[in-house]
Amino acid sequence: MIGNSTAEKMPPKPFLSLVVPVFNEAAVIARFHDVATGVIQKLGVSYEIIFVDDGSKDETWKIICRLGGMDPHLKGISFSRNFGKESALSAGLSYALGEVVIPIDVDLQHPPELIPEMIKKYHEGYDIVEGVKSRRDIDTAAKRASARLYYYFMRKLSGIDLQNMTDFKLLSRKVVDVFNSLPERRRFVRALLYWAGFRKAQIPFEVQERVMGITKWSYVKLFALGFRAITSFSNLPLRLVTFLGGLTLAISAIMGIDALYMKFTGRAVSGFTTVIILLLFIGSVLMSALGIIGEYIASIYDEVKNRPLFIVREKFGVK
Repeated sequence: MIGNSTAEKMPPKPFLSLVVPVFNEAAVIARFHDVATGVIQKLGVSYEIIFVDDGSKDETWKIICRLGGMDPHLKGISFSRNFGKESALSAGLSYALGEVVIPIDVDLQHPPELIPEMIKKYHEGYDIVEGVKSRRDIDTAAKRASARLYYYFMRKLSGIDLQNMTDFKLLSRKVVDVFNSLPERRRFVRALLYWAGFRKAQIPFEVQERVMGITKWSYVKLFALGFRAITSFSNLPLRLVTFLGGLTLAISAIMGIDALYMKFTGRAVSGFTTVIILLLFIGSVLMSALGIIGEYIASIYDEVKNRPLFIVREKFGVK
């Protein structure tokens, strides 16, 4: 029997893959690595930690490479530019080899201490184990209000309930393979995983303050991500355009009938103000309708271009 087959030379696949998207997080990477490694090593399982550098401008990639030189479990991917967190998550999931994969934020607001409990739920038969925010005390009042409003509209328009959900979740290999097979380019990972189904469990946790640095999510970026999610999972905004058209037609008909009545009864008066208001109303409806349609056309445009989700500039430890 020949003992030098290719299969025997292949290193065993890890049980756990930790996927960590980072963007200008040089200040916190080493701290996260120490905490996460300490938690995982107590489990006694094989593992890999994949950092995905989303086009950072600081020393993030250099620190990842330095840590990788000391830790054989650490792997790295560096993008040619900033493609966004959804692309970074997609890249990490596509390169992860583990039986279970856990995306996690590097700022330690997602507590690595929950990983053992997530794995326990996985062994109970769950394919997705979600980390769910139990409280949002560290958020500002404006951010909490906007989050509630967004989740409400997302639930009503698409039927997808993402209330207090996060990207911090355990995914079985089955789920990861399904996700990686999806062809769409404009991605909202959290919603796609919800849409995919599978048996889910939830683990509540309290979001902690960032250990260092500041959040990279501005209100503009959050709004853009939210609008992308709605247009990706619901066609109700397009139906709203039809509704607005019918409403405008009905109002115009009523005002037209009233104008004709006033004319034939000899009570017609100057209607300049009414005309201006009507024109402004119709114009606003038309521009809003065009904006909604434009968002869907932009989504279609992005899909048909079929450009890659990300471009890898450099990597180590992954194939």
